[in-house]
Amino acid sequence: MFDHIGLHVKDLTKSAGFYEAALAPLGHVIGSRDETSVSIGPPGRASLFLYGSKGPTGPGVHVALTANDRAAVARFHEQGLRAGGKDNGAPGLRTEYAPNYYAAFLVDPDGNNLEALCFSD
Repeated sequence: MFDHIGLHVKDLTKSAGFYEAALAPLGHVIGSRDETSVSIGPPGRASLFLYGSKGPTGPGVHVALTANDRAAVARFHEQGLRAGGKDNGAPGLRTEYAPNYYAAFLVDPDGNNLEALCFSD
């Protein structure tokens, strides 16, 4: 549904490290990097852009990303926690959304809610 998302972050290096670790299990990699921004997405197709902010960042957004399977959701959560993310929902079924909605949630270093999900039985 979306082409790309841009997030303003307080510490570009710290946020890039978090996203690189958390999104690797979903098949995403750093696409480009300079002093002011970092792009991340599937190889050759950046869809998440991080921009260093000199001022305050906003109140946060929710970004949900597709995972291939439950194991990738679990790795996203585990690696994101190790990279400085905060738990906002351990891997598990979210039957309030759909009977086979399996997801995990992390809060990134700037307060954005990041979700990895898959539909599986």
